[in-house]
Amino acid sequence: MNHKIVHLPSGLYFVATPIGTARDITLRALDVLASADVIAAEDTRSLRKLMEIHGIPLNDRHIVAYHDHSGAGARTRLLSALEDGQSVAYASEAGMPLIADPGYDLSRAAAEAGHLVTVAPGASAALAALTLGGLPTDAFFFAGFLPNASGARRKRLQELAAVPGTLVFYESPKRIAASLQDMAEVLGDRPAALCRELTKKFEEIRRNPLSELAASLAQAPVKGEIVVLVDRSRGDSVSDGDLESDLRSALLSNSVKDAAAIVAEMHNMPRRKIYQMALELAKDAG
Repeated sequence: MNHKIVHLPSGLYFVATPIGTARDITLRALDVLASADVIAAEDTRSLRKLMEIHGIPLNDRHIVAYHDHSGAGARTRLLSALEDGQSVAYASEAGMPLIADPGYDLSRAAAEAGHLVTVAPGASAALAALTLGGLPTDAFFFAGFLPNASGARRKRLQELAAVPGTLVFYESPKRIAASLQDMAEVLGDRPAALCRELTKKFEEIRRNPLSELAASLAQAPVKGEIVVLVDRSRGDSVSDGDLESDLRSALLSNSVKDAAAIVAEMHNMPRRKIYQMALELAKDAG
């Protein structure tokens, strides 16, 4: 056993859990799980299994289910335990709590009520992917899960197009091919990395432009937990004057749509912005 029973002052303890390999958990996290008066989890079965692997007994404790569908009732129960002076440990299904995870409302409510709120930090799929993806890490933006519907997804991608850092997405294997296609069309054919099954037996990192990643998945779907990294736009250094000049040349022998596509690909910029410029130029010329 690598854990010990320690005295935990009354408070809410967020506990990071492994994203794959069960041994990727800190000794402090094990201590908190062994010692907390009350345990809550996004997925009770996965946490129970993790505790069994590391030899942490539940004794007379029960694991409270706290997830998107458990509602305010579970949160009220946990806040009541804090009011009674108990220590409460909360673990997400995998990785750091509150990162694409339902713990935010619980954290805010506990802090607003004046309770201690702290964390036993650990594994994070987003940070693991950034470490392995081969894209710049000096600045990054965690965008979580994109919307399911293509229209809403494209709108969100347009909002993210100008973010001056590496974009980090979580994605389902069922939607990944469609999402990559939308990314390629909205963001431009940027360098990207698909990071799959991190820390697990079939860990895989694919580093290719977005269009190539989309094409490869359209032919051969993948399974497992997926993180997608997309490089920042490199079009900021191109002046509007240069873009206008390139568009005027392209418009001489192409439609507005085709001219915009050519210039957007030339400068690795979102097609929407270039298309709007092309429309204005065509209108002025007419």
